[in-house]
Amino acid sequence: MEIPYTDKARPDTGLYNAKVGIWLFLASEIMLFGALFSSYIMLRVGAAAGVWPAVKLAWPHHLLNVPIGTFNTAVLITSSVTVVMAWASLKMNNFRRFRMFMVITILCAFAFLGIKSYEYNEKFTHYELRLKDGKAMTGHLEVNGKHPGFWSPSDLWNLPRLTSSNVTEVKFVADPMEGHGGHANHEEMTVKVDEISHLDAFIPRNHTFFAIYFTITALHGLHVLGGALVLAYFTFPGAGMWKTNPEQFTNRIEVGGLFWHFVDLVWIFLFPVVYLL
Repeated sequence: MEIPYTDKARPDTGLYNAKVGIWLFLASEIMLFGALFSSYIMLRVGAAAGVWPAVKLAWPHHLLNVPIGTFNTAVLITSSVTVVMAWASLKMNNFRRFRMFMVITILCAFAFLGIKSYEYNEKFTHYELRLKDGKAMTGHLEVNGKHPGFWSPSDLWNLPRLTSSNVTEVKFVADPMEGHGGHANHEEMTVKVDEISHLDAFIPRNHTFFAIYFTITALHGLHVLGGALVLAYFTFPGAGMWKTNPEQFTNRIEVGGLFWHFVDLVWIFLFPVVYLL
């Protein structure tokens, strides 16, 4: 039994099956990300005024790397252009040109993920330090000559772990102009463990901002990875359909492109809301 409307559009809707399916799927995705964005905006508007970490509930969005986020935005927008060019190339019966544009799209996707992993590493190796005398600052930590971070779980230090170990003091390189009084430059200091009241990396448990930042960006990153893998499949092992049913293959690329545009659009909203708001 042959399934109808896999490559030809229905006369009543003007859409083939896959396009109806992708629009329904994207509608559910809009509700998912819409709920997350709404939650973020409500938390952001209700945050206390002040400079974090001097005020615990202040919103530390200024700790994000805006130039890198801007560059990543340009990378995704470029990939949206190239995926359209790939689909247009199939419409012009030019498979070789299609593959070239798809490879560029896939490279942009993995470049985006690589840049985002660099941003994550910055957060996992950056710390908030609060002392019992009321001083608060952010910076980089050094324990026994090592810079602890997330990528090695055994090195992800926090105050409870420090107090239960044999470490008596740590080195801390404070960020400039942070905390009470600020610092003119990156000041390196030695801090005794028994003087610390709070110590943690820029990870979800540390602040509401980091919790929702990692939730939204990680979920978006999974969409980027999933979309890139699907496009890679159609570019290489799944490209044989071009010879047997070129019209259905072209439709599949269009559907993949619609999902890719959605991923791009989510980031276009995510970047100003999370990085700049």
